Amino acid sequence: MKLAFYSFTNQQPLWLLLLCCLLCAAPAKARQQAEQEQELEQVQQQIKTTERQLKRQQQQLAKAEQQLQQSDRALANALTQLQQTGQQLSQIEQRGTELNQQQQQLQTELQQQQSQLAAQLKSAYSLGQHDYTRMLLNQQDAGKLERALTYYQYFNRARVKQLAEINKTVLELELIEKQLAEQQKQLQTTLTEQQRQQQKLLAVKAEQQQAVSQLQQLLKEQGNQLSYLRQNESSLQNTIDQLRALAERSLELLGLTSNKGKLRWPLNGALLHGFGESRQGGMRSRGILIQGREGNPVQAIADGRVIYADWLKGYGWVIVLDHGEGFMSLYGHNQNILKQPGEQIIAGETIALVGMSGGQANAGLYFEIREKGDAVNPLSWLSKNKG
Repeated sequence: MKLAFYSFTNQQPLWLLLLCCLLCAAPAKARQQAEQEQELEQVQQQIKTTERQLKRQQQQLAKAEQQLQQSDRALANALTQLQQTGQQLSQIEQRGTELNQQQQQLQTELQQQQSQLAAQLKSAYSLGQHDYTRMLLNQQDAGKLERALTYYQYFNRARVKQLAEINKTVLELELIEKQLAEQQKQLQTTLTEQQRQQQKLLAVKAEQQQAVSQLQQLLKEQGNQLSYLRQNESSLQNTIDQLRALAERSLELLGLTSNKGKLRWPLNGALLHGFGESRQGGMRSRGILIQGREGNPVQAIADGRVIYADWLKGYGWVIVLDHGEGFMSLYGHNQNILKQPGEQIIAGETIALVGMSGGQANAGLYFEIREKGDAVNPLSWLSKNKG
């Protein structure tokens, strides 16, 4: 009995130790679980924050792209108005020059008529050997007097009528010239104002391009640059697919095959980007980029018909020509478009002006050739000589 009691009392510390260990381990495990839950919550919160930032950045990018499109449109409209005003100004200047020449001619004719009048009066006086008053008083030869009077009356009436008409014309020309001068002054004022607006729009456009560039950099940091480029490419491809159905109607166009390697260049400039070369985000280019200056003419590579002329995301002002037989040519990043869908185009005709629309940092022309919707290397189709 004593031995049993001793054994029991001897085992009691083991149970106490185990109990203490269990009691100590429970709070540690609870604390570890709490820490893990807290870390998980922080990660989830960070994910939500990142998603909100990304969504906000994408919204800002979309807004900047919309503002850029509006700026491109406003710039194109201003340039069109500027060009129209310049043409009107040239027409008025030409008309003014023509009126000045007519006025000088009429003044010369007037002087000649006056000289002829003086000479004829002098000749008539010399033939009659008497002045007009003495002839009226001369009663010796009534027939001669009657003939002389008739001659003088006819002559005077004719000359007075001619002089009156010439004076009237001169007065009309002076009035027209005055009106032209006033109109030319107004047009010059309009031209100056439009040039000021153009400079303002260019400044706004530069700001928008900077904003787009910054946002694209943010998307690149977030790993979305490739997605953004793919969206632009998909938009272009969808547009091309839609245009193919329209292109099938142009049976009169003979395609580009017969002129492969001999097509004219749309723009005479250095090649900045080749077909298939890697672009930002690792995308392969389906066209070429040709260096140019803003306002340089963009020319059609061959006869064709305009099937698209509008602003396209990522490519700015775009014009697409159908050449028949499944061939199309595309011209992007233009400053302005000079043709409308449905217009027939001949090779070498100016269809647009070089620009930097669509968010480009430098002026240039993006150019593609498509065969049945697929992009082909333009360098295989264009002439080796750019001139």
